[in-house]
Amino acid sequence: MEKLRNSFFRARRSAASEPVRLRKRKSTLYAAECSNSEQGRGLFGPNTYLIIFSVALRSVNCLLVQTSFVPDEYWQTLEVAHNMVFKYGYLTWEWKEKLRGYTYPLIFASFYKLLQIFKKDTVQLLIWVPRLAQSFLAALADVTLYCVVKKQANEEVAKWVYFSQLCSWFTWYCSTRTITNSMEAVLTSFIFYYYPLQGTKTGSSSKYLALTAFAFVVRPTAVILWLPLLFSHFWQEAKKLDLLLYKCLPAGCLSLGFSLIVDRIFYGEWVVVQWNFLRFNVIQNLGSFYGSHSWHWYFTQGFPVIMGTHLPFFIHGCLLVPKKNRILLIAVLWTIIVYSFISHKEFRFIYPAMPICMVFCGYSLANLKIWKKRAVSFLFLSNVCLVLYTGLIHQRGTLDVMQYAQKLCTDTLLEKEEPSLFFLMPCHSTPFYSYVHCPIKMHFLECPPDLSGNNTYIDEADLFFKEPLTWLNIRFSAQASLPTHLVIFNVLEQNIEPFLRTKSYIKVATFFHTHVPEGRTGSHIHVFERKMNG
Repeated sequence: MEKLRNSFFRARRSAASEPVRLRKRKSTLYAAECSNSEQGRGLFGPNTYLIIFSVALRSVNCLLVQTSFVPDEYWQTLEVAHNMVFKYGYLTWEWKEKLRGYTYPLIFASFYKLLQIFKKDTVQLLIWVPRLAQSFLAALADVTLYCVVKKQANEEVAKWVYFSQLCSWFTWYCSTRTITNSMEAVLTSFIFYYYPLQGTKTGSSSKYLALTAFAFVVRPTAVILWLPLLFSHFWQEAKKLDLLLYKCLPAGCLSLGFSLIVDRIFYGEWVVVQWNFLRFNVIQNLGSFYGSHSWHWYFTQGFPVIMGTHLPFFIHGCLLVPKKNRILLIAVLWTIIVYSFISHKEFRFIYPAMPICMVFCGYSLANLKIWKKRAVSFLFLSNVCLVLYTGLIHQRGTLDVMQYAQKLCTDTLLEKEEPSLFFLMPCHSTPFYSYVHCPIKMHFLECPPDLSGNNTYIDEADLFFKEPLTWLNIRFSAQASLPTHLVIFNVLEQNIEPFLRTKSYIKVATFFHTHVPEGRTGSHIHVFERKMNG
């Protein structure tokens, strides 16, 4: 009996030393919680290697984009930041009319200030540090998009969404540029992560509303994309008044308050730039001064071009996504429709919707069976060609010529006459002081719109291109001082050749710009230098 009792207790002690194994529960809620604990807490969880890869890839992306896209990537961000820190730099008419906010340029001004403090404010660092900072944000947005799809669908779909995002030619072309639309696209991924697709059960309403409010501060039209999603959230929310009072109102007030304070500091007065921006571009539709397109342009050209070879996969994915994701498709269509009513249209305006479009492409690729390898190869190769051409070749001359201008700064001390440049090109064709970082005399043809209602108004650039030779002879009469250098597109050279000859200008540099010249923009940029007699 004693032996039996000892044997029994030894068996119990042995059993107690073994780890307790609990039966796995099949509850969907429990499975979700378990998945979340395995993935790690926070926005990115254990995706450290994915973040490192994304940051490295977007850094390469940044270095391989050596072309210009739109003037705003310099004139509304870097030029403004340069003026904020170094106290010189050209502020366009939008800043004089208080249509732009200082919040986004403040990010780059902070980097400029640090470089100034540590006496590292070289031209190359002033150019590349802001772009690398934007690249870092773009990389985090890529990982965030992967995480949100993995959370809402599964890892397989998330993988193909991530692939679609990385090989999109237009995302590669825009994501590392210092324009507000690139920041909008970054915020799209972050907002999407916290957006409660199935009500407010995720408890992230405050975060996504705060990010949406910040996107509105960066660029007021950013709210267009999120209006259907905001309305859907409000419609599904049981406690609507609590949502408005305790989440929407605080998020909006904090973001707008921050914007008001920043703009008060730099404008010197209280101003709501978001209202001025919307009034000018949407309500008064004065943006049409810079060109207008047909109402269907986004459907027939804009959206198909930026999607490129992703378009058939996007259409296929629209048929496959779960019902809960249909609100995302509504948001994309709503954005395109609303922008179609605005006369002035650009590809970049609908770029912030592209991360959402990549979700549909991911669903398409994840569900392909027979043709998957061929589809992936086609998607990759077709986009690589566009990436390399648009990033390294197309429209690079306007950046290359600024390197020549910067060299004039370093040679100033060796010259008897201080260099001065006049850009006889469509207004804002090149960057300005942020790309030379020295107070050399530079001028360009201005093109501010008329806000007084004068129907006969013609801006300086249009006046010049109407009669370039006459304009030059009047502007640079005997009493006026001639610039040491003139910068023009090659299409203008024949028209002003008599002026160049009589004023002793000779061609000293030529830069390739584009294979597809159009209108006032030529294939090459020429630099002429005035040679003094004797």
